[in-house]
Order: sequence, then C-alpha cells, then structure tokens
Amino acid sequence: MARLIVWNLMTLDGYMEGPGHDLSFHSDVWGPELEQLSIAQLRAAGALMFGRRTHDLMASYWPNASGEAAEVADFMNTLPKFVFSRTVTHSGWRNVQVFGGGVATTTERLKRETDKDIFIFGSADLASQLGAAGLIDEYRIGICPVLLGGGTPLFKPGATQKLRLHEAKAYGTGIVVNRYVPQT
Repeated sequence: MARLIVWNLMTLDGYMEGPGHDLSFHSDVWGPELEQLSIAQLRAAGALMFGRRTHDLMASYWPNASGEAAEVADFMNTLPKFVFSRTVTHSGWRNVQVFGGGVATTTERLKRETDKDIFIFGSADLASQLGAAGLIDEYRIGICPVLLGGGTPLFKPGATQKLRLHEAKAYGTGIVVNRYVPQT
C-alpha cells in the first residue's frame, strides 16, 4: 500500500505562492541540493496527485522542459498522475487519470492499488481535503527564507491535526525541509 506524501515549498509566513500565483521565490532556494532531493523523491514515487489548477500549471511546463530540468521532466512526464477536478474530464499530458469526485474514497483506493508512494505537489485545496480525511501519511515542507505578506496559504482553515517532526534538514540556499508525520 502506498503512502500519501505532501511535498511543497512554503514561505516563512505560510504561503505556497504569492499574489497572482507567483512562484518566483522557488528560484531563490533552488540549487543542486534541492534538485537531487527532488530526483530522489521522484525515484521513490509510484504516482503523482494534483488538483486541477496545479495539474494545469504542471502540464503546461513539464512536457516541454529541457536543459537542467530534463531529468526531473523525464520523471514528471513518465510517472502516473492522478488529477481531481470538477470541471476537466481529460488531459493532454501523458499518463493522467482524471477523477471528478469522491476524493477521499478514490484516494483510499489509489493508495491500495499503488505500490510506491504517491506525492501531492502544490494542490493546497486537495491536500487540505485529504488531510482532514486523515489520508496524508507525511508532510514534507520546504520552508523558504522569504516573507511574501500575501498569496495562497499552504494550509487552509479546517480540521486540526497533530504532527510529529520526523526529520529536519537545512540546505545551502537557506531552505529547511521538515518532514512531519501524523501523531497517533
């Protein structure tokens, strides 16, 4: 059975993106160390999971990525992808299954049917729904040393959950990656 892992970058003030879906702060912390972590996580992944907005962003970038991003792009384009959307029924991106509803029950089934870990990138609304349903097995949060003062918060108001710090690692660019698991 697969574990469901949320992997996101977040500013120190809690935003996963700035106003207007601005992700430019990601380039402040990206470097060889974070690239190697990303590749290692993708090697461990059996599938990726997105909400519709994140899917659209990823599907517009990764199929045409090249240069330094080529190795990550290979994983992003090859891995199975599960997308939850109330408005989109298909995708032009390779290896995508779109689901219209039943987020919790479908995710439970996908976890049973997938041998390796499923990673959620971005997709704060989806992660919030699955966290409230108790289906997230681990949160990997890269805390970026920047304050945006506004944007889209990573964590939405809703159900509370106690977490235990499993690991914390600082990288040369100033990002600190914290791994949390739900307390039992």
